[in-house]
Amino acid sequence: MGVIGTLVLTTTLAGVVGTGLGGALGALFKKDSNRTVSLLLSFAGGVMLSVVCFDLIREAIETKVSISTIIYATLFGVAVIFGLNYLIDRKTNPEVPHIDKNHPKTADNLDELIHSDHLEQHYKNKENRFGLFVAGIVMASAIALHNVPEGMTIGASYASNDGVMGSAALILAVLIGLHNIPEGMAVSVPLISGGMGKGKAVVITALSGAPTIIGALLGYLLGDIGALGLALSLSFASGAMLYVVFGEIIPQAILMYRSKMPTFSVIVGMMVGLLIIYV
Repeated sequence: MGVIGTLVLTTTLAGVVGTGLGGALGALFKKDSNRTVSLLLSFAGGVMLSVVCFDLIREAIETKVSISTIIYATLFGVAVIFGLNYLIDRKTNPEVPHIDKNHPKTADNLDELIHSDHLEQHYKNKENRFGLFVAGIVMASAIALHNVPEGMTIGASYASNDGVMGSAALILAVLIGLHNIPEGMAVSVPLISGGMGKGKAVVITALSGAPTIIGALLGYLLGDIGALGLALSLSFASGAMLYVVFGEIIPQAILMYRSKMPTFSVIVGMMVGLLIIYV
């Protein structure tokens, strides 16, 4: 199997299969544990932080591209994901009754993070097919915003290792797959609650993980065109992931389980990340 084939297969397992598995679990149980999901998310966030800060950005620096270029590309990755999330939130939040001025400025549940609560509201209002289609597109876009940069981190890491699936890229793929399971549950449950068949809901949920593949290919192809391309790919993907971790995963994990445990889970995740990178 060639380089691209291996990358596509790996990210398909992480994105499509991981999200689809979550969708299947959601179809079977229709419930989740906020405590368990919170600790899993914060642990995955900690490992991602270690991989981004101690591996991907370090490799970007080692390309000998100017540090200012790396900083600007990282900040650009943060700004792009923040800006797109802001636009989607501004459009969808007013349409969900429980999200008002007293609501936290970040998601406090998985269905809010990927806007499946927005789709469920459209189902409750018994809107026509076009309205449901638009709501579904919004939800898919919100999921893509998380999955594309996740895929880019795998692709950029892959490119930095000369097209070999190194430990960092492999661990990232496994982590992203695990992180996609609760996201998949959050997608399928409202779809099924809204009247969609379980099989169809699971298939749609699995397909929502496909942007991970697109992100991986973008990260790899950009990183494969030379030192500057590799530095830009690694830095942009790192910035995007830093925003996802600090702006969404960690705040959401704390709001879902209000204790000190998510903090310790992040720290443990970071230590595990260091072991993965350097052992």
